Amino acid sequence: MQFPKPPTSVSEQLKKLQSRGMIIPDTEAAAHYLSHISYYRLTAYWLPFETSHEQHQFRAGTRFEDALNLYIFDRELRLLLMDAIERVEISTRTHWMDALVKKHGAHAHLEPTLFTTTTDRSGKVVWSHSKAVASLTVESQKSREIFILHLRHKYDEALPPLWATCELMTFGEFSKWFTHTQSSALRNQVARAYGMDETTLTSFLHHLAVVRNLCAHHARLWNRDFTFRWKLPSKKPTFLAANLNFDKGRSLYNTLVMLGFMMDIISPHTGWKKRVLDLIVHHGIDPTSMGFPSDYRDRRLWSTTEATS
Repeated sequence: MQFPKPPTSVSEQLKKLQSRGMIIPDTEAAAHYLSHISYYRLTAYWLPFETSHEQHQFRAGTRFEDALNLYIFDRELRLLLMDAIERVEISTRTHWMDALVKKHGAHAHLEPTLFTTTTDRSGKVVWSHSKAVASLTVESQKSREIFILHLRHKYDEALPPLWATCELMTFGEFSKWFTHTQSSALRNQVARAYGMDETTLTSFLHHLAVVRNLCAHHARLWNRDFTFRWKLPSKKPTFLAANLNFDKGRSLYNTLVMLGFMMDIISPHTGWKKRVLDLIVHHGIDPTSMGFPSDYRDRRLWSTTEATS
């Protein structure tokens, strides 16, 4: 079956929205946004205002600005998450690198016995040390970073020391290197810097790499139901567990809790949690759509964070 719908002009799109009950006081401004954002992209942001997804009729009083406000909120939320993710990535990567080199030397990442291999059900290799090193070697050879050029020129190893090689890793790559680190004791050493165990941190880093990619590709985030459910700590650390919403395990709320918890350790003076709450208040967003529990303001992670109303 072929897709039956023909492409439509911006003016036709505006008429369609109006015919479905959307109020558009300033059609010129709405046309501007549609021409620069696209009808299809904005669809995800007016779906919550529909009374029927089959008929695509909007609730009485729904305005174009309502969907646009939600779109802008989601965009600003992604920027906030990227700020926190950057800090978490660099911090965890630094702790991992430091633990490895102190125990196994500057080129610990070139020692295959320190890392495990993952295969799928058919036995096909999904991740191996040799493939990961080969990938980083290609990146190193392509890199024009001054510090990489200097190290490559001066030394004979296939890759620079781990502290330099880390700078070539994407977050997704680092997450896999961490996951495949053979020593659970070493992973726990890293995790203890954040008051948690390695199973929680390993799972969260995998989840966070997915979230980071969604942010980088400007994907809808605020009400997303994540397909991968990271391991929520049910007991320890008790403070973290007490703030999670186990009824909404795949929601963004738990991601925000974990980031807020880690940001209090990594960058306690950034006011990151307050900026999250301020953003929600500023745009008038219903936090339950993001998985926030109704009593989140009574939970210690958020109760000590005053939003600006």
